Amino acid sequence: MELQERLNEVRLRIAAGEREAGRPAGSVELVAVSKTFEADAIRPAIDAGQRVFGENRVQESQGKWPELKAEQPDIELHLIGPLQSNKAADAVALFDVIETVDREKIARALAEEMKRQGKTPRLYVEVNTGLEPQKAGIAPEEVPAFVAHCREELGLSIDGLMCIPPAEENPGPHFALLAKLARKCGVEKLSMGMSGDYETAIAFGATSVRVGSAIFGVR
Repeated sequence: MELQERLNEVRLRIAAGEREAGRPAGSVELVAVSKTFEADAIRPAIDAGQRVFGENRVQESQGKWPELKAEQPDIELHLIGPLQSNKAADAVALFDVIETVDREKIARALAEEMKRQGKTPRLYVEVNTGLEPQKAGIAPEEVPAFVAHCREELGLSIDGLMCIPPAEENPGPHFALLAKLARKCGVEKLSMGMSGDYETAIAFGATSVRVGSAIFGVR
């Protein structure tokens, strides 16, 4: 299948998931994960009308997205990979949404850069729902206090939560936990679900799904 066919198939499956979950059409946003792909491989998705993309690395994104955004100004770019504090300035300058706020140091660096640059990318807190030591993210029981700290002490508006469930586990309970935490924290956006489980995520309330290989192919 060509990229545009794969993209259309994902869109159809998202629409079917919305219907099956009794959710309004268009309530789930597709974030096309374009990490490791060059600009020429991404343009067919843009030509097919895709406007929301996700990237893992700030430096890699700087090499392709300024040009692509200049060509198509309504593109929305999400950072979905880990962020180092020394890259906070570059991230604020380039990304529209930063989904991986995972510790106080990053939150503070972002607050300082947003004030300095006069930019307000939307922020999500990454939650380590499986308490995996090798993964970034806030422990579930610490999320409400961390969100409150970001809002009250750092002046940040936290729009959503994001998670990546353990690969070997049923993702459903992790998605349910994230949705419960979002309600507790008063946030509306839930970034959860990837190529292998995005339909399950839709059933549990995802407002955006991050799909890469099902669109762009195996890296």
